[in-house]
Amino acid sequence: MAHYLLIYELAPDYLERRRDFRDRHLALAWAAHERGELVLAGALADPADQAVLFFQGASPAGAEAFAKADPYVCNGVVRSWRVRPWTTVVGREAATPVPAPPGTS
Repeated sequence: MAHYLLIYELAPDYLERRRDFRDRHLALAWAAHERGELVLAGALADPADQAVLFFQGASPAGAEAFAKADPYVCNGVVRSWRVRPWTTVVGREAATPVPAPPGTS
């Protein structure tokens, strides 16, 4: 299972405009989470200019489909988006785990 980051560039008025689409956005996100595709998601703060959504799957298709269906994207609350493969190496859920160096716990 590979990891992917869906990165949103948010509109300058994101905080004001998101309320009109938030329920539909969150319903889409929770559905993707229930399917095991979306692991974590949220906006970056101070400033709220980007959001990061962490997906897992065999390909980036799940993350791309999410963005194309997201009311935030469809209504201009998100200015642009991109999906990046994320090579995770540390942690129980790492897709390509690298062992800890000798002498570390």
